[in-house]
Amino acid sequence: MVQVVWFKRDLRIHDNAPLRAAIEAGRERGTPVLPVFLIEPGYWRGEDTSARQFQFAVGSALELRNSLGRLNLPLWIIRGDAPQALADLHRRIGIQALYSHQESGNGWTYKRDLSVAQWARSHCVAWHEYRQFGVLRGLRLRADWASRWEKLMRQSVIASPEPQIVETRWHEASEARFEPDLNEPIGSLPNWNNALERAYRPAPGRSAARALFHSFLNERGEHYTRAMSSPLSATNACSRLSPHLTWGNVSLREVYQTTLRAQKRLEEGATSARSSSRSNWARAYRSFTSRLHWHCHFIQKLESEPAMEFFNLHRGFDELRVPHTQSEVFLQAWREGRTGWPFVDACMRSLNTTGWLNFRMRAMLVSIASYPLWLHWRDPGLHLARQFVDLEPGIHWSQMQMQAGTTGINIPRIYHPIKQSTVQDPQGDFIRRWVPEIAHLPDAFVHQPWLSGATLDYPPPLVEHESAARIAKEKFTDCLRQAHVLELSQAVMRKHGSRRRKLSAPRATPNTAEHLQLNLFQQKQGYDQ
Repeated sequence: MVQVVWFKRDLRIHDNAPLRAAIEAGRERGTPVLPVFLIEPGYWRGEDTSARQFQFAVGSALELRNSLGRLNLPLWIIRGDAPQALADLHRRIGIQALYSHQESGNGWTYKRDLSVAQWARSHCVAWHEYRQFGVLRGLRLRADWASRWEKLMRQSVIASPEPQIVETRWHEASEARFEPDLNEPIGSLPNWNNALERAYRPAPGRSAARALFHSFLNERGEHYTRAMSSPLSATNACSRLSPHLTWGNVSLREVYQTTLRAQKRLEEGATSARSSSRSNWARAYRSFTSRLHWHCHFIQKLESEPAMEFFNLHRGFDELRVPHTQSEVFLQAWREGRTGWPFVDACMRSLNTTGWLNFRMRAMLVSIASYPLWLHWRDPGLHLARQFVDLEPGIHWSQMQMQAGTTGINIPRIYHPIKQSTVQDPQGDFIRRWVPEIAHLPDAFVHQPWLSGATLDYPPPLVEHESAARIAKEKFTDCLRQAHVLELSQAVMRKHGSRRRKLSAPRATPNTAEHLQLNLFQQKQGYDQ
């Protein structure tokens, strides 16, 4: 019999409660500890997964295996969906207890965990799950969510375990692990058309994460607050930790506490930063820790309402966006970066190639799909999900609906592609890099090439933005005038709004879009959005 540690999205030995608990239980009961990482074909066949995510996850697991090896613990990397893989393992060596972190993943992992729980109960295997993020299961209201998040994030970070004394017979048995060829996922895994060779690969694993974090806190992050908005500067100024947090190469708690320590050193004057840059660093640390709160705030929405991955959070908008005659044409052009708006297309092409894009530009891509192109958020969301190496379903689907205006508690944000272009890429440097068809145009026309009069191998805009945006606003206004929409919006706010302070009950308002928007704006001031 063994204590099995199931590494899901926590590919580290540091600050890992399941690993610590399994080691303690094994020592107490005299049973060995078996760490396991599963390559689940069912998951990797999903509509929201991709080769670049697979490579990052497996690369991180391989570094984890080395770290566990230094503890005299083997990592069995098993190909197979969890219920069957665990059943096979149980028949083979016997599972006394299963340890893992909780996961707020996509619909597939949600159903998978239900199946694992059922299997564990039927085989009298205790499954111990531990919180990793500030996400609460079974949460009904968010009245004290922020304080509970803070309490968890300020708990002591769990140190890496000491090397284990392992019997020779267990070492010999562990050599028989049934590990797949990690470089050849084709077969029981989906056919990605050799995309593994083309996919951009950020360095996986804890070592890369720690190096990134150190450089961000001490070198790159000084102008984080103002540099995060433009793709020109965000690539270097942002932490770039998102895929490492997604796959757990570092814990959110250690990132939060390390940032607080850096902030304290700055306040105490214990850093070498010049006085002229101290204010920049102070703002950067505050902004970054705020976004760590946001990370869990949005995942909590999916945890509390898993259906939001597939359906509008506010069901009053179900009939708002229906397919139109150009839906497929618009969707394809948007995915390929050929909408005719150069900055929009540059952002999409950059994302398709690198697997990363800064937050503001992600929001702009969703806004363009949702308003002037009038596409339902689900299909654009699947495309973006596949591109993101750092895909975190709770953040992703919450943001898709927020930017598409279907939460009912956020005022629709319609990004103007030309304004964003001229503000975030004034000389067109980013455009010229990713849209080479118009790289030769002078600055005066690089943002609006259709005004140049030149013959270009580049399409005109799919629609006229001002009129399309006006029509989108009118459709939202008409929807918001319906009586049941206000009631549903207030219900969503009560369930999903993360309060900074206690709010009074929403007051009754006339049934108009203007009053609804005012009410939502007033309520929003008390929410950590």
